[in-house]
Amino acid sequence: MIDAQRVDFVSIPVRDKDEAARFYEETLGFQRDPRATHAWPEYRVGETVLALVVPTEIGWDFVPTPPAQIAIRVPDVGVARAKLEEAGVEFTGETFDSGVCHMAFFKDPDGNGLMLHRRYAQFDDGSTP
Repeated sequence: MIDAQRVDFVSIPVRDKDEAARFYEETLGFQRDPRATHAWPEYRVGETVLALVVPTEIGWDFVPTPPAQIAIRVPDVGVARAKLEEAGVEFTGETFDSGVCHMAFFKDPDGNGLMLHRRYAQFDDGSTP
């Protein structure tokens, strides 16, 4: 075992850090971590840190994440979706109701898969998310 303590961050591959930062800050409303540098922009969303990375700067090819790679919890998927659509974000398909949660799928300017998400059903043990 490796004695993992937590996940420190999730990398989001981007082509242009400034353009991506504008999307995550202005469109999604994420707050940049004040300790982050321009070379490594980071956003703390709850306990998760999202880091914008230009793969070609570290010798890798750019490949966007798959659809729905990052699920962003919101109080109401329909309300959040409407706000993002007003801001020009295009969604793939209608809001999906899985029977336990609502999901709405979209992409950032680099094609990375994102999802608005809200679980509304209790877990089998009766607890709520």
